[in-house]
Amino acid sequence: MNIFMGLAIGLLSGFFGGLVGLGGGIIMIPLMVGLLKINQHMAHGTSLVGVVFTGISGAITYSLSGSIELVPALLLASTAMITARLGARYATSLPEWKLKRSFGYFLIFVTIVFLLKPYLGEFSLSSTVWIKTIILLGIGAFAGFLSGMMGVGGGSIMVPAMVIFAGMGQQMAQGISLLAMIPASAIGAFTHNRNGNVHTKILPGLVVGILPGTFLGGSLAHILPEVALRIIFAIVVVYTAIKNIRAKKPETAMEPST
Repeated sequence: MNIFMGLAIGLLSGFFGGLVGLGGGIIMIPLMVGLLKINQHMAHGTSLVGVVFTGISGAITYSLSGSIELVPALLLASTAMITARLGARYATSLPEWKLKRSFGYFLIFVTIVFLLKPYLGEFSLSSTVWIKTIILLGIGAFAGFLSGMMGVGGGSIMVPAMVIFAGMGQQMAQGISLLAMIPASAIGAFTHNRNGNVHTKILPGLVVGILPGTFLGGSLAHILPEVALRIIFAIVVVYTAIKNIRAKKPETAMEPST
C-alpha cells in the first residue's frame, strides 16, 4: 500500500513540479500528511528526497528544449547547498505545530508568486555580469534555507527572483532552478535523514512516480497554456495553507493538585 500511495503522490507532484519549475514539495507534503498520516517533520524530509529526483528528471527535460544554463545553476547551488543544511536543522528544532504554520504561510507566499509569475518578466532588471553573479549567490542562499526548512526544492523563490533581478526568461529560469535544486535538496534530505525524518518505505513508489510525472509536466510546459491550471492549483494550495496555518498549539498538561 505504501508503494502504491507513494507512486500516486510522486506522479502528481512530479507533474506539477515539471510544469511550473518547482520541486513538487508543496504538493508532496500535504498529500503525505493527509493520506499517509505521517508527521510534518517526516513529510518535509521525505519530500526533499523526492525533490532530488524531480530536479533530475525536470532538468533533463528542460535541457532537451535548450532551457538550461550551467553557470547560473552552479552559482545558485553553491550557496544553496550550505544553507539547505541549516534550514533542515532549523525545521527539526521546531515543534510540529510551528512547522505546520510556517509551511502554511509559505504556501500563501508561493500561491501569490505563482499567480503573478506570468507578469514578472515585464519588470525585469538589466544587470552586469558581476551584479548578476552576486544576485544569483544571494538567491541560492535564501532559497536553500527555505528548501531545507520547508522540504521543497526552492524553485518558488529561485524562478521569480531570477526573472525579476537577473533578467532571465521564464522557461530558462525554470530549467535552471530544477538543475540547481538537485545538490541543494540532496544536502537537505541527507540532514533530515540523519535526524530520522525520512519515510523510507514510500520512497520506491515516490521516485518511480516522480520521474515520468516530471517528464510529462516539463514537456507540457512548453506547449500548454497554464491559466486554468494556475487557478485550480492556487485553490488547492490556499486550502492546504489555511489548514496548516490553523494548526493548534498542543495544550500543556496541568500539574496535578496536591
